[in-house]
Amino acid sequence: MKTTLIKVFAAALLGTVSVNALAQKATVGKQWSAAKANAWYAGHKWMSGADYIPATAINQLEMWQADSFDPKTIDKELGYAESIGFNTMRVFLYSLAWQQDKAGFKKRVNDYLAIADKHHIKTLFVFFDDCWNADAKIGKQPAPKTGIHNSGWLQDPGNRLGKPGQEAMLKAYVTDVMTAFKNDKRILLWDLYNEPGNSNKKEASMDLLVKTFSWARAVNPSQPLSVGLWDWTFEKLNTYQALNSDVITYHDYSEEPSHLKTIQMLKTHGRPLICTEYMARTRNSRFETVMPMLKKEKVGAINWGFVEGKTNTIYAWDTPMANGGEPKEWFHDIFRKDGTAYKPEEVELIKKLNGK
Repeated sequence: MKTTLIKVFAAALLGTVSVNALAQKATVGKQWSAAKANAWYAGHKWMSGADYIPATAINQLEMWQADSFDPKTIDKELGYAESIGFNTMRVFLYSLAWQQDKAGFKKRVNDYLAIADKHHIKTLFVFFDDCWNADAKIGKQPAPKTGIHNSGWLQDPGNRLGKPGQEAMLKAYVTDVMTAFKNDKRILLWDLYNEPGNSNKKEASMDLLVKTFSWARAVNPSQPLSVGLWDWTFEKLNTYQALNSDVITYHDYSEEPSHLKTIQMLKTHGRPLICTEYMARTRNSRFETVMPMLKKEKVGAINWGFVEGKTNTIYAWDTPMANGGEPKEWFHDIFRKDGTAYKPEEVELIKKLNGK
């Protein structure tokens, strides 16, 4: 895996003709210089937080649709985040919720940002996603499948991609939402596409990836753009992502020594680093080992999972529990619904690292 990683960074540093030509053709605006990106990063406290969806939502649609948007729970749970010093949350948007009710969707985004700002939390918003279920439907969302990790999470656009009118809709979605909030200081960064190539799509996701960067650059927001590196075998995707991101974001669920090697490789880009997914206890990616290392290396630390809820992310990716009982060790998540810490010693460590 690390040999492949070296190839990716060599390509990104030297710049292959084909990838650079693709970047120049597709990207309307300008990638931030490394100096600008580093100055931006230096203007913020060390970033720590979680990927966030309220416990009452099984997926992104349930979070953002008018009938199920839950500001009361969001306020309560972001209060938990503030109490342990978290200052950054990564939140997934969803295109169908925007298409259904454009003005209402943007109002709910603004309402979310107001709640987060009250708790002194900045937000990274995610537009597209290649993970989990490919078919999404507006309306009431399914109940969680017992004991199954992220049973209702949705790809965006999933199986809609390639259907008549979809590309125009997706472009309008990115353009409208980003234009509305392009100078909003409550937004830290735009994370354009979560794990492109996942669900065995691989390089089939390159077209949407390239176009999304182009749409975003055309808006020219004040916040930086990024798409996180996550699978080191996807050399073409990774090289494009690295060459076009203002700030390097990435996912790493490995244990601390392996994760540190990834950071050392990524630092060769000379840009700020934010880990936007880590912490899977049964894979030995843990707060007590990884989070102190991230702080020492000056890498932003955003773990997957916050409050135990309908996403069922206390269960591991590949270890369903048919009886729906509590696993011997939670895979993700920090708090129970009532705000009790799953592991009080983890919360104490997080607070200490955040100066609380």
